[in-house]
Amino acid sequence: MKKKILLFADVGIDDIAALIYANLSEDIQLVGVVADYGNVPRERAIQTANYLLTFVPEGKKFPIIGGAEIPMTAKEPTFYPEIHGEYGMGPIIPDVLVDKYENFFEIVTIIKKFGKDLTIVSIGRLTSLATMYVLYPDLMGTVKDTYVMGGAFWVPGNVTAVSEANFYSDPVAARVVMNYGENVTIIPLNVTDYAIVTPQMVDYIDSKGLTELFKPMLDYYYVFYKERNPDIQGSPVHDAITLMAPLYEDMFTFKELPVFVGTTEGRVDQGQSITDIRPYIKFENNAKKHRIAFGFDYKKFYNRFMTVMTGETFE
Repeated sequence: MKKKILLFADVGIDDIAALIYANLSEDIQLVGVVADYGNVPRERAIQTANYLLTFVPEGKKFPIIGGAEIPMTAKEPTFYPEIHGEYGMGPIIPDVLVDKYENFFEIVTIIKKFGKDLTIVSIGRLTSLATMYVLYPDLMGTVKDTYVMGGAFWVPGNVTAVSEANFYSDPVAARVVMNYGENVTIIPLNVTDYAIVTPQMVDYIDSKGLTELFKPMLDYYYVFYKERNPDIQGSPVHDAITLMAPLYEDMFTFKELPVFVGTTEGRVDQGQSITDIRPYIKFENNAKKHRIAFGFDYKKFYNRFMTVMTGETFE
């Protein structure tokens, strides 16, 4: 049976890589995409989501839901066209801009419809997801499980020395999700930084002709990463691997630990995700714990990602 997924996304290149993967996968049914601010403003995220929907066959189309425009910190968000392009698709500009989307509260309808069969995957800022916990905590408790791309646990961040972008950009929302979320699995930079797609992989995927968007976006993405780190061998697809996680949990090794998110504005540790990994620490029985991915099997990722993206079998 297909995994029913409600996706919260901020529409950047790695988010779109995840959407392309979902479109090509026979194991995923996207029941909705919440388009948030993040890599680009919400308006452009919605326009890009509508553009992407034109590539989705009729039987796999999904509602686009208008998400958050600003973070819970009430600060103006920062956007990243130098990384993701003006519309989150690198050099690609939609030829027609469509603003069609569903009301935010369509999320309630979707959760009530699918309930315990529904998996939430959050691959962007956590503002919209946190809003659901603030408004509908009991309803959120009916969801089967939630996967969050975010955090960096005792490894370098990608915005500050210690903070990952999704947690940093709205640390208040991240803390709400950590404090109130149930059955949450966190897929942090500890593993997503290693979900590398090389230029050779991109070229091979492109040669199979299943998607025309992937190569121009990933080539654009790689330029940024290569300039920042000349030793990097490809582009990390943080969001695609997070979308794959509910299907292939054997790709990871996990620990269940409490999570604290720093919310002090303007400090290097804004948005830092903290947990205590000392083996001798005994947590209180009522301490809320989340499952955190600390280890990653690249070969399994490579085989499964390439199998879906090319239509060939990789082993």
